[in-house]
Amino acid sequence: MPPLNPNSATAPSPDLKVGAAAMGEVWFAEEVRPHEAALRGHLRQAFPAVRDVDDIVQESYLRAWNTRAVEPIKSVRAFLFTVARRLALNTIARQKTAGTDFVGDMAALPVLTDGPGVAEHVSRQETLSLLVEALATLPPRCREITVLRKLKNIPQRQVAAQLGLSEKTVEEQVARGMRRCQEFLRRRGVSCFEEKP
Repeated sequence: MPPLNPNSATAPSPDLKVGAAAMGEVWFAEEVRPHEAALRGHLRQAFPAVRDVDDIVQESYLRAWNTRAVEPIKSVRAFLFTVARRLALNTIARQKTAGTDFVGDMAALPVLTDGPGVAEHVSRQETLSLLVEALATLPPRCREITVLRKLKNIPQRQVAAQLGLSEKTVEEQVARGMRRCQEFLRRRGVSCFEEKP
């Protein structure tokens, strides 16, 4: 096949290439960079076990840039926070199981609409997913009692009567369940879940 003639209609002009690159830089400066401080703050607060937040932020930028090159991103902020959260969780998992390298498929991530509180909402959703995993690790009776007391907010006396247990047993099982859930979350670098008195 003969080489393309740079003057032909099928070859992109150098001016178009430069223009596209400049537009990409403008997009990055206007749509991505403004979220940097919030993203760093969120990662430091939600994932204290992550040692190098800078790496996660840079990798999130790179994935946003590469994704935008293929398709539009509806909400850059939501995309960045979702990617960063997944990267942080993968980093924590890698630290715990040295030698295992897992990175999820970022192209399959759902993109949320941007708006007030999106990052907080996504963070709560991620914490809730981890809490469900934590509850699943509890012994069946302990899990049942903890869910009734803490998630369904049923009074201790009513839980005891419903399950045919003493109130003291219910209290002990709830304390044990909450302690195990907190330890589960802490091991995964999440410190935002604390038992309320």
